[in-house]
Parts: sequence; structure tokens; C-alpha cells
Amino acid sequence: MSDGVFDISGRVALITGGAGLLGLSHACAIHRAGGIPILLDVVETDPQRLRERAQFDVESLRCDITCEADVQSVLSTVVAKFDRVDILINNAANNPKVENATGLQDNRLENFSLDQWQADLAVGLTGAMICSRVFGSEMARRGSGVIVNIASDLALIAPDQRLYEIDGLAVDAQPVKPVSYSVVKTGLIGLTRYLATYWAGRGVRANALCPGGVENGQDDVFLRRIAARIPMGRMAHRDEYQGAILFLCSDASAYMNGAVLTVDGGRSAW
Repeated sequence: MSDGVFDISGRVALITGGAGLLGLSHACAIHRAGGIPILLDVVETDPQRLRERAQFDVESLRCDITCEADVQSVLSTVVAKFDRVDILINNAANNPKVENATGLQDNRLENFSLDQWQADLAVGLTGAMICSRVFGSEMARRGSGVIVNIASDLALIAPDQRLYEIDGLAVDAQPVKPVSYSVVKTGLIGLTRYLATYWAGRGVRANALCPGGVENGQDDVFLRRIAARIPMGRMAHRDEYQGAILFLCSDASAYMNGAVLTVDGGRSAW
């Protein structure tokens, strides 16, 4: 448990995209500081497997964040059990794995389908807005709360499509990071600033975290390419954002509102 301004004992934190790569890591940061993390995901999670991964009893609820009725139901469930919501981490996003991939020319702008565009924006932006509206309204009613939007270094810089190039493929067949990812992550910064000013007078703060990419089994070619573009010479480990999460969720950042915290090994500095 943390002491002083980093202590969030008893505070209830809802984390969307809880079944994803970083959702559980965010939960661990909350738990270690005394908070109560609740993972939300459209994917059903096995409680036993979740406990084994987290190494503590973590709560999870199924929730389609693009459906306001689902989000309202989660609010009712959480308030009935804990009588409060203190923290919302908007972490959910569709994030196609371009590394290691072949045949992803459908991600190219010329071919990118409107259905995929709308699906990506529905989760990453509309879902974040719905959760902010529903859970943020409850925080505002109580007079305190924190919203953290998980953006990306690609909200600050363009994706370098050379990272994903495959030798021997024609230009129009090369895999790319899709346009929707950049738009969603940039949009989250706009949402952050809106929320920060909207509820500032009612005790609700909103900030954005822009993390860099996390090493997660990518092939050696990709890892070498991206390491050369990061001053620290490597991608992040999945637990290296826990300090930033705790800072943004706790009173340590009490005067921080509408800000963008970049933790990317220096990549966006180049």
C-alpha cells in the first residue's frame, strides 16, 4: 500500500478493456495502492485465470462499453456494492497487431472499410465518451473523481509505417497501422480536455496518458526497427506504466487537470 498522496485506499476504479494487455497491469497499480480495481470488458473473463494472472482477487464485469444500457447496468451494480465510483480508466481500444502480420493490406487507407472505421471509433471514442458520461456524472454528483484516458504516443506523432514493412511485398500490399488508431488516440486527448473543463467545478479531474508501445512477443526485425526510433533503445515493459497510472489516479496529481502525460521512452522527442 502507498503512503500519503499516493494512497488510494478504498477508492473504486473502473478499468475498461480489462482483458487486454495493459488492463490488468493498471489494476495491479490500483490494488497495490489500496484501491479496488474492477475490470470491464466485452470478453467474459475466467475468475480463476484472472486471479492467477493478477495474483490477487480482482473483480471483473462483462460490459459492452458501446452500449449505454450495459454501462448504466455496471454503474448500478458497482454503486449497490461499493456505494461509490472514484476512478475511471478509459483503456479499451481496438488495436490490430500489425507486427508479425502479413496480408494486412486491408488496413491500408485505400482499402480501409467504413465498417472497420466505425467499429474502431465505436470502441475507442464513443465507448470512452459513454463511460465518461455515465461514471463521470456519478463522480460529479458525489463531488470528486478522476478520469484517465489512455491515449498513445501515436496521438502525438504519426505512425512510422516503415516499422511494419515486409521485404518483397509491393507497396500497396504492405501492412500498416490503420488510420482509425491515430484518430481514436488523438480524439481521446480532445475528450480529456473537454471533460477537464466541463466538471472542474464539481471535483472531477481528467487527464490523458500517452504510453509508447509494449514489448509483447514481436519479431526481432520489428523490435530492432522500433528500438532505433526510441532514445532509450527499447519498447516498454508492461508494468512500466504503473507509476504513471497511480500518479494520475491519486492525490499526487491533485492540481493536474486537462494534461497529457507522455511516457514513451523519448520516442516523441525525436
